[in-house]
Amino acid sequence: MSGQQIRKVAVIGAGLMGHGIAQVSAQVAGYEVALLDVKQEFVDRGMSMVRDSLARFVSKGALDGQKADAVLARIRPTTDMKSALEGAQLVIEAATEDPKLKLELYRRVSDHLAPGAILASNTSSISITLLASATTSPDNVAGMHFFNPPQLMPLVELIRGAKTSDATIETIRGVAKQMGKETVLCKKDSPGFIVNRILVPALNEATLLVNEGVADPEDIDKAITLGLNWPMGPLKLLDYVGLDTALGISEVFMSELEDSKYRPSPLLKRMVRAGLLGRKSGKGFYEWGSPSSTKAK
Repeated sequence: MSGQQIRKVAVIGAGLMGHGIAQVSAQVAGYEVALLDVKQEFVDRGMSMVRDSLARFVSKGALDGQKADAVLARIRPTTDMKSALEGAQLVIEAATEDPKLKLELYRRVSDHLAPGAILASNTSSISITLLASATTSPDNVAGMHFFNPPQLMPLVELIRGAKTSDATIETIRGVAKQMGKETVLCKKDSPGFIVNRILVPALNEATLLVNEGVADPEDIDKAITLGLNWPMGPLKLLDYVGLDTALGISEVFMSELEDSKYRPSPLLKRMVRAGLLGRKSGKGFYEWGSPSSTKAK
């Protein structure tokens, strides 16, 4: 079964992932994009990150200035949900990784969606079936999990909920291809899907090594980059992902899979409570200088 043709996309959440998804949607796929968040300051920050990212593409010669301006012109920032969702054939949700917040959001979004519009979640771990239950058309709900940063990472995990239709999967597969991405299909709605089911326990184990005083963060990251050929060490990766995001995923795993091996480390909990969230807060396992800086000190 073939999917529908997408022309307009709405992205909910202008944060670390949402702004990147909006940029890829406009820059690579050429879609008209509405970028929605609850506060103007969040929208402004998201657009600032898009401008900074485009400037880096221009400085590296990967994009010319005129095309960068055209990309910006295709992204419409807003705090008005009704306006953002009007005419959108695909809504990609990249809100905070909180099940209660997302369920309430899905109930509200469902009231504004056009008939046949697809709602895709960028969730890292929350059940697509659960999220779909808060809508009036669960067959049009699926997972579309991007990786950080969406502008550069080539993979999108597609996740099928219990009631997701074949047409919905084919549509988002086509969208991902239009964005220049490779896709994998998670056939079963399992927490963490494919990548995070493997990755998050490994990241948590790295924080346990620090907590137990086995090695310093720099040596743990050096061991994994050189010993396992990872492009980035687990603790630096945690700083990029956000320690709060990783903690949230671990807690979902603990709840859904009922297995103690997913229990988040005490150090991870302490750091999140202290606001040491990684790159987005300016400090995590590494000093980043300023929020959203791309280089550790």
